[in-house]
Amino acid sequence: MTPDAAREGFQVTLDNCDREPIHIPGSIQAHGALFAFDRQQRLTHRSTNAADILGPLAPALGTPFDDTAFGRAGPLRDALAECFAADGSELATVALQVGLAGRGFEAVAHRLGERVVLELEFQPAGWQGHADGVVRGTHGLHRIKRQRTIDELMAVAVEEVRTLTGFDRVMAYRFRHDDSGEVVAEARADALEPFVGRRYPASDIPAQARRLYTINTLRHIPDVRQPTVAVEALAHEAVPLDMSHAVLRSVSPVHIEYLSNLGIGASMSISIVVHGKLWGMLACHHMTARHLPYTVRAACDVLAQVLAVHVQALLDQATARRMASAAQLRARAIEAVLHAEDGVLSLLPFADELAGAFGAQGLLLVHHEKFATWGDVAAPVARMVVEWLDRFADTPAGEPVTRHSLEGESELMRSVMGRWCGLLALRFAEPAKGWVVLLRKEQIETISWGGKPDKQYVHGPLGPRLTPRASFDIWKETVRGQAVPWNETDLQIARDMAAELVRASSIRVAEIDRARGHLLAMLTDNLGDTAESPAEASRMQRLVGQVLDASRLQSGGALGVRHEATADLGDIVSRLLDELAAAYPQAKVIRQVPRSLALKGDAPRLRQVVAALLRNARLHGAPTEAVIVQLRLSGAGVTLDVSNVAPAIPDAVAGAMFDPLTQPARAAARGGLGLDLYIARHIVQEHGGSIEYSYAEPYVVFTVTLPALPGGGEPA
Repeated sequence: MTPDAAREGFQVTLDNCDREPIHIPGSIQAHGALFAFDRQQRLTHRSTNAADILGPLAPALGTPFDDTAFGRAGPLRDALAECFAADGSELATVALQVGLAGRGFEAVAHRLGERVVLELEFQPAGWQGHADGVVRGTHGLHRIKRQRTIDELMAVAVEEVRTLTGFDRVMAYRFRHDDSGEVVAEARADALEPFVGRRYPASDIPAQARRLYTINTLRHIPDVRQPTVAVEALAHEAVPLDMSHAVLRSVSPVHIEYLSNLGIGASMSISIVVHGKLWGMLACHHMTARHLPYTVRAACDVLAQVLAVHVQALLDQATARRMASAAQLRARAIEAVLHAEDGVLSLLPFADELAGAFGAQGLLLVHHEKFATWGDVAAPVARMVVEWLDRFADTPAGEPVTRHSLEGESELMRSVMGRWCGLLALRFAEPAKGWVVLLRKEQIETISWGGKPDKQYVHGPLGPRLTPRASFDIWKETVRGQAVPWNETDLQIARDMAAELVRASSIRVAEIDRARGHLLAMLTDNLGDTAESPAEASRMQRLVGQVLDASRLQSGGALGVRHEATADLGDIVSRLLDELAAAYPQAKVIRQVPRSLALKGDAPRLRQVVAALLRNARLHGAPTEAVIVQLRLSGAGVTLDVSNVAPAIPDAVAGAMFDPLTQPARAAARGGLGLDLYIARHIVQEHGGSIEYSYAEPYVVFTVTLPALPGGGEPA
């Protein structure tokens, strides 16, 4: 008369408390009896109180199930026969009320796999409200269906379950990403303190208990203090009896001690299962013993299942709206990437929407050696993230890399990142360093725990072992260094975005290959018309340089501007104007240029910019009108204006003049490759400046702005 061998001598310890085999306890609660039959319909297991409860009607171990079993009780025989006839691959349950040995029982039979388990529960004595349980449950279902938010659903559910059951307290838990549970609604007796807002750690429901709560959605403990009853088995039965779906399954001593510490005499828990996972729970507590009829429990279980359907529908609707909005944003953003020449960096105008779609506060775009940021992401943070991403160079394109805390990272990284501790990075280009990184700041959170969440290891009633918390007073903890974790919807939106970026990157690689072919073809055409003269040799050298620069830029690279050097822009402009006057004596130039104006920059590259603008003005300006060149300090920057008299540039041409290989740019090149302004703009941008076109009748004006060094220049 001992429990199953697998349970024999099992002692809960620090190392195994989360592996306690609670589905094969080898015993039941004392308010009923249990019988189990094998596929030959022989009785293989029964609780040791069977004879005490049923007397001679209790079948003996090894007895085959036949018409005489349980005193020829017809309804019970039919229920067992129905279970035996069911498909063993799916759970089949039958419930009914029967009278045996002069007592009333609620009989519950179920088949799963090779066995049929029959449980006989005593009918609760003196239960009031049993008859109208179905009516009351139906009313609750109608109330559930009328709610429009999850908070409203939870509030109504606890009220209806408390009305159905009469428990002193009914709480609605919602489980969080870390499996801790928060009480989001409750209905309680006035004398009890409120628990709404309290958090309970994941360890309160170990993994094996979560599994059982998912497959068997209602658990009732009528009397926490009642003894357990062992289940005996045939001698040759080596496999323990699986009681995962049994209503009488005994309770883990850890859970009994937990309930006792709370002063609870009876409990019931009803699972809220959403998409196959334990999303939440309705937890019922009573300060004294309370045994509910099976029909009332079943009504509560149905109510919880309807509740779960509505929760799932609301969650799915919210996810669908979010996914649809993200799809619209993705389509617009990828369109911009496909038509821009700076690739993923063209996502910067969408930064605010991208951050909103992911619930992020910062954004980092990385392509080769270039990166751009949005939000208050400081440059040291961006560089640290870029270095961190190098560790994930082998991550497949399109697969997100995520963190919601910097725990385990280097002290240097934690110091530099500061409050930025949530990262979601998307690699979008396999052969190149290309990333889109969403950033979240830490969420400083004060948690009201239902008792200190640390496990306590003391000498409890069961000896030196893990003991549930003995105090459930509010214990507050401030949590730092963690961002809101990225959920499955975040990751799905990220994967969809990454897939489109990968596709766009592939298209751009193909376009770059075609562009190189066009460049080489144009260069070949120019070489065929070249005369062997110093001027033509110089021109060809310039064209070759442009092809190389354009190829580098089209591949996503940079021009390698030397930022640490110092350039005298005043001297550069003056020398180029002198060269222009010598080469084209008829050209008219009005200059307003200081003798010296120093700034941080690459002198040869800046000379390339000024030469391109002067060449453009000479070719496109009215031949009898002067080109006006103005260089000046302007606030914290340097401004260079190059103006020539000409009609306003048509919108179609103006919109494409900085893009390589477009028809307007090539048509305007007049014998060149149409790359002057394209390369000039990149040089200026790599200096931290900008170049813009405007029209001030009758002048076409190109304006370059660059950061300045302290000091100024003298006018020539």
